[in-house]
Amino acid sequence: MNPAETHRHYQQVAAAIAFCVEQRVAQPGLAELSEHLGLSEFHLQRLFSEWVGVSPKQFLKFLTKQEAKRRLQQQSVLDAALDLGLSGSGRLHDLMVTCEAVTPGQFKQQGAGLEIHYGVVASPFGEALLAQTPKGVCKLGFFDGADGWERLLLELQAEWPKATLRRDDGVVAPTAAKVFGSATRASNKMEPGRLHVLMKGSPFQLKVWEALLAIPQGEIRTYQQVADAIGSPDAVRAVASAIGRNHVGYLIPCHRVIRSTGEFSQYAWGATRKQAMIGWEACHR
Repeated sequence: MNPAETHRHYQQVAAAIAFCVEQRVAQPGLAELSEHLGLSEFHLQRLFSEWVGVSPKQFLKFLTKQEAKRRLQQQSVLDAALDLGLSGSGRLHDLMVTCEAVTPGQFKQQGAGLEIHYGVVASPFGEALLAQTPKGVCKLGFFDGADGWERLLLELQAEWPKATLRRDDGVVAPTAAKVFGSATRASNKMEPGRLHVLMKGSPFQLKVWEALLAIPQGEIRTYQQVADAIGSPDAVRAVASAIGRNHVGYLIPCHRVIRSTGEFSQYAWGATRKQAMIGWEACHR
């Protein structure tokens, strides 16, 4: 499947998810959903099931507030599974993600002397900008349309103002294959090996981002639970702010954190995308 077709399919599934969320109280059936999207019931059922792994009806059930609250009640407050260890590494789908923080000197230099390659990559969750240095991925953000792309590029420039930025889709393509290789029906396993992420933030932000890596795939946490996990139970707002400043989407899984009410809001790349990621992971645990 070519990137254009992949992106079109994502847009159709995203529209289906958005409609389900908006109409979740009414619990729309397949016929109503198909009519809204202008697709046949057969095509929608097949596309949605291939993409998400379950039927629209099953996914709709998962996305209700009641289901989100039930899952939270069943989960303990970040137990041993959220132990960060000394390495600061966490298990993310079938890939080991190793994080390395920039040094204070590198932070001050703002990327001077650093070459960053970036490009557009296709993903199961829409198009994305992926940027990498010799030490690892330094940005991964999703976008819709030219405006979204320009915004991400401006963010990259602001994050590394003195670095040399070079667009090369071919250079970042192998990294994208590792990141999203298991997020498709065609490939159930990641390519072997480790993926490195270069993290740039304050010590507190780095601590929060490392805690996100320890949340198991297919599970969700509240901001309070993350604050408890890093030993700062009274810093919920600061934790939420740090999560919002995550520049490496999906790999540093901020999509796994939701409000205590069960709302799937507050996601830099859109609530629909967040719901798609959580649902896909829950269905493929």
